[in-house]
Amino acid sequence: MTISMNAENNKKVRPGVALLVVLFIVMAITILSLGFVTRSDIELACGQNMLLRTQMDYLAESGLEHARGLILNPQDVSSEYEYFMDATAQQLVGDSRDYYDLKVVLDDSDPTERCNYIIDCNAYRLEGGEKIGRSDIRATLRLDPCIAYWVGSNTTVWPQITVNGDVYCGGTLTNNSAINGDVFAVETISETGTTTGRKNESVTPSYPVTWPSLVIASFEPIMEVNIPQNIPPGSFDGICYSAVDVNIPGNVTINGTLVVNGDLTISGLNNVITAGKNFPALVVGGQVLMKDSSSLEINGLAQIAGPVTFDPSATSSSIQVIGGLFINSGGIEEITSGSVIITAAPEKASIEIWADGTAERWSPAAGAFFKSITRPPAE
Repeated sequence: MTISMNAENNKKVRPGVALLVVLFIVMAITILSLGFVTRSDIELACGQNMLLRTQMDYLAESGLEHARGLILNPQDVSSEYEYFMDATAQQLVGDSRDYYDLKVVLDDSDPTERCNYIIDCNAYRLEGGEKIGRSDIRATLRLDPCIAYWVGSNTTVWPQITVNGDVYCGGTLTNNSAINGDVFAVETISETGTTTGRKNESVTPSYPVTWPSLVIASFEPIMEVNIPQNIPPGSFDGICYSAVDVNIPGNVTINGTLVVNGDLTISGLNNVITAGKNFPALVVGGQVLMKDSSSLEINGLAQIAGPVTFDPSATSSSIQVIGGLFINSGGIEEITSGSVIITAAPEKASIEIWADGTAERWSPAAGAFFKSITRPPAE
């Protein structure tokens, strides 16, 4: 009788135990599933963050290329800026939420060097007015080659001449001074002076930068000042044109372009020519003669048929060019005293001339490369 009752009790207990076992199994599966779902959500979020960071990194690199393009083409930069403007909220895709900011400055670690630029780019995504997924990048860009002094024939760089930038010679180059840059010569290069960069002999004529090919006659119809044969002291603005030889006696300031269809003589001190945006500073169809106690400062491109001659009696004459000095023939003839300093500044020397409704661009810089690219550690 007792055995029969225990059997009945066991039959009543078994369904409840099975239910508990099932519940425990369901609970375990639920917990494991939630763990897998949570882990998947975390991994998905990590993947989205990695994708966002990668997209911002590539966008920042695109910003560097944007800056590189404008530095090589300063003609496109607003005239109120010398070489580049800070650019904010730039986009590759107009309807996206992705933006980048650019800041470009000249690298002034060497005051004689104007061909290095420091570029900072910050890429980000805007979400609810907040910048997320930021990527910062900094690069140093070098314009190379960047011609400061160009001569279409055999020439000598005399001890009184200093060139900060690259040099091109259309024949044989003899360097007796300091060239802080590369040298390109159609024939050979010999020197008792120093060249800090590469020496390239037997190059193709006009490589790597061509002659500007400015035509004097094209300036006459747009002249703003008809310059007399003897320019009086004072300040002149715009296109200053003369169909005959010109003498500058001193204390003359030209904010624009001086065009001389003949020879130019500098016979006094404190003469300054500063080019306007996309225009040359000086175009001379003949030669330039520097008299004793004379000085000429050129900010921009100077195209001279050539040569440039210093009066043998000159003891304290000087020429300073910040931009580019391009002489078709003869270069700077022998100079025994005085000084000539030529510094490459492509942002000043690049031009854009309109002929028959077509824009013709020219620049003394033929290329550029990034010397360094650095990123701060990810936050």
